[in-house]
Amino acid sequence: MTVPGSDVELRSVFARLGFITSSPNVTSVLQRAYKAAHVSDVTVLLEGETGTGKQVLAQAIHRLDRKRSSFPLVTVHCSTIAEALAESELFGHQRGAFSGAIVERKGLFQSAEHGTLFLDDVNDLPLNLQPKLLDVIQRGTVRPVGSDRELRLDVRIIAASNRPLEGLVREGRFRSDLFHRLNVVKLALPPLRERPEDLSGLILTFANRHGSLYGPIEKVDGQLLNHLATKTFLGNVRELENAVQRMLFLKTDGASLGIEDWRAQSGPENPEADSDLFSDAADAAWKIISMRGIPYAQAFQEIEKRVLETAIKVHGPTRREIAQRMHTSERTLYYKLKARGINGTTSNPEDRVA
Repeated sequence: MTVPGSDVELRSVFARLGFITSSPNVTSVLQRAYKAAHVSDVTVLLEGETGTGKQVLAQAIHRLDRKRSSFPLVTVHCSTIAEALAESELFGHQRGAFSGAIVERKGLFQSAEHGTLFLDDVNDLPLNLQPKLLDVIQRGTVRPVGSDRELRLDVRIIAASNRPLEGLVREGRFRSDLFHRLNVVKLALPPLRERPEDLSGLILTFANRHGSLYGPIEKVDGQLLNHLATKTFLGNVRELENAVQRMLFLKTDGASLGIEDWRAQSGPENPEADSDLFSDAADAAWKIISMRGIPYAQAFQEIEKRVLETAIKVHGPTRREIAQRMHTSERTLYYKLKARGINGTTSNPEDRVA
């Protein structure tokens, strides 16, 4: 295995495979993904919110796997697979195994022979199927429905979950033994809101991908990037790509994308959407308070601290700009920062970190 000599080279390798990033947080993930790709038999677990690029990363790992890249990458959509037919879909069936089985059929495991089986949204796999999946992975054999013989398999497993599986194990919604079998190499992809460095590269990539909607885009204005760095992006990279498509469709002139293009595609502010965001935040806060036994006051002090730290990360350490964004005074902001033990801000705009 020849490891890329620098982070820039590593990111370039994955960019050619469709995974775009400039974020140090994600680069560390790519380092482990590159190593895992060259250990062809190791099981990989990808965790991250919906739309963070887990499927793209799984495809990149498969394509970098010299042993398996010439064989199929087969995707199992665990959230949509019909429970009644799941065993047949996964493991195949013999002719006459059940009503309607008029011909013998290979399952998805067999279809991925010598290649990779990608279990997307594995957290949604029905509980009754989980021990059967575990058995196949552990023993490396599959028995088609209605058959009395087992078939050997040579398949790499990559699983993806849009929720941390360890938490689902604690809730009794995912088997611990299957979790430990999948959790050999775990790669956690951070959400887009934690990787603002990726915004420019992703937007330009999507603009090039959907160039037929408008034409060449050469630049993303800084004002737009600053605005997007404050967005929640619950749909992550997928949501951003859809927004870029809308911007291109509505654009009439120029070779750059700016804040006006964003406003044109997003329409008027939607109070109901803001309400939904508050509802999501409230749900998350209640889970912390109720499940971890953290006192109410302590939880909200920690939440305020995290909000302030995020504001500094996004806008730099200038108190004036942060206070304006928060619709409060610099004096009030100063005391809040002091109360939460946060240092490193300045009142001088000239000291702002780029």
